[in-house]
Amino acid sequence: MSICATASAASGLISRLRRTRARLAAACVGRGVRAFIHGLPRDSGVMDVGCGNNSPYKTKTQRPDLRYIGIDVGDYNQTAPMLADRYIVATPQGFAAEIEALEGSVEAVVSAHNIEHCDDPGRVLRAITAALKPGGRLHLTFPSQASIGFPHREGCLNFFDDSTHREVPDFDRIVRQLEANGRAIPFAARRYRPIALLLVGALLEPLSRRRGRTMTGTWALYGFEAVIWAVSNGRAASTTQQAN
Repeated sequence: MSICATASAASGLISRLRRTRARLAAACVGRGVRAFIHGLPRDSGVMDVGCGNNSPYKTKTQRPDLRYIGIDVGDYNQTAPMLADRYIVATPQGFAAEIEALEGSVEAVVSAHNIEHCDDPGRVLRAITAALKPGGRLHLTFPSQASIGFPHREGCLNFFDDSTHREVPDFDRIVRQLEANGRAIPFAARRYRPIALLLVGALLEPLSRRRGRTMTGTWALYGFEAVIWAVSNGRAASTTQQAN
């Protein structure tokens, strides 16, 4: 076998291994954001609302084909190479307006632990849903209402551990608002507890408790986050509609 053929075969093997790893990762996290990203159609446009902690890099390395728009109110923990196709840093006061300007522009929106930080969460949620094209998909996560009673730990386990949290999101109200804006909800969990991560969290809980900080699986063990998947049914969502 020639050197070129060997290199080509090795490259193909690496690509297959990467795809297999992505599928396994998606299976392990169930309805988490990695599974959501993995399931998007090829070349989809995705808007990441609150895209700190190297989210552009993580998303684009998992799915280089996606057209990625990241928007946030600060350059939070972007230590990896910036791979976003478009990166928007807005003021807190202008955050919702920036999203509203992208109405009907993307096939998918990810909003991971952003709503609880917003000055006007109802307006931001309306803008997020309006940004979707017909048939578009939304992945929304935020702290569960139960988290106000969880133990306090570094890394945030109790809602009030994060001083930038503004108000506890109301799960039922958010579901009603999404449905009122023409979004079907194929999956919703008040306290998301994927079994694989829950088991890891249970094993690490004594250490987590002793060290006073969250570890892999702690959120799943307690059901810290609410998760909602929504799909546009083709009905237009207005950014001027009043919140429920």
